[in-house]
Amino acid sequence: MIPPHGGKLLDCTVSGAEREKLAQDADRMPQIPLTQRELADLEMIACGAMSPLKGFMTEADYRSVVDTMRLTNGLVWSIPVVFSAKTKEQQGLKPGAQVALVDDAGHALAVMALESRYEVDPDYEAQMVLRTTDDGHPGVQYLKSISPVYLGGDIRLIRHPEHRDFARYRLEPKETRVLFDAKGWKRIAAFQTRNPIHRAHEYLQKCVMEFTDGLLIHPLVGETKGDDIPADVRMRCYEALLEKYYQRDRVVLSVFPAAMRYGGPREAIFHALVRKNYGCTHFIVGRDHAGVGDYYGTYDAHTIFGEFEPEEIDITPLFFDHAFYCKRCGNMATAKTCPHDKEDHVFLSGRKVRQMLLEGKMPPPEFTRPEVAEILGESARKGQ
Repeated sequence: MIPPHGGKLLDCTVSGAEREKLAQDADRMPQIPLTQRELADLEMIACGAMSPLKGFMTEADYRSVVDTMRLTNGLVWSIPVVFSAKTKEQQGLKPGAQVALVDDAGHALAVMALESRYEVDPDYEAQMVLRTTDDGHPGVQYLKSISPVYLGGDIRLIRHPEHRDFARYRLEPKETRVLFDAKGWKRIAAFQTRNPIHRAHEYLQKCVMEFTDGLLIHPLVGETKGDDIPADVRMRCYEALLEKYYQRDRVVLSVFPAAMRYGGPREAIFHALVRKNYGCTHFIVGRDHAGVGDYYGTYDAHTIFGEFEPEEIDITPLFFDHAFYCKRCGNMATAKTCPHDKEDHVFLSGRKVRQMLLEGKMPPPEFTRPEVAEILGESARKGQ
């Protein structure tokens, strides 16, 4: 099976007597709440999804990643994974301190051994990572909403974040790897999305299923923009599709707990590296991967992979052109396969589906399967 990024799948969870002692000690430590993004990052660091990271980035790794898309050890890593100090007292903490990372209810989830406290320029980070400082970009909005003082250090998880949704779909990397091995899969492709599935998604997935052993459909269920379709609605859409239109023994549906950065090309690299940790050998990169608005070129998320040697990424990206329904062909196609004029093409996008739903219109069959259209329509009527 493909090795994790950096060669080892990490596990930062403690148990037994060590956990009990650390939980007691955490009550006497400075308590720092996690934002929703930090909570998702903590969960992914702890279970090894972000291997080789063992904690939130220190200043050296942060600056290396922002400037070069590499950790200080040379490994490719494209997105800063950081933790912000929330108060002046927290900003004054010194390296060597132990701090408790807590959820909204005040429960200590992890302890961080503080190695680094540093101040950053949010505009510089935004320009380098997101390629914009425009306040309309949700990633820029997030950076400007948090403290520019970051705290870095290794973490030890003492309590898993509580989730009341998608319990049977929350597979950690060690679990997907065992599952793929049990199925005898050697070539596994991952598909990332934050939108409801439509016919273009289905087309890409089924093209890839022709030459791989299995497909991991891995919808992101962490924090997204307020106007994105809710995760539970998107999951119901996948369940409906898998029941009727997929070869079920060749597909695994599991949720991806990450928060969206809307980082376009850099986030595409991040999504690929993390799926390698889950045991995938291939990663589908479609049109405007992880994009938002008009901040990125249609295929910027394809070309960024060319900035690295294939063995540095070590998961095969599968690049797809913009897929559409061709009225004359009578099926899905791309510019690579369809000879007809654009007037015959029905282009599909999550944004267009959302707009139709807001207008009270049902997506037509060229957009998505009727079972999915019904779920989306019901959700829109309920105001979800």
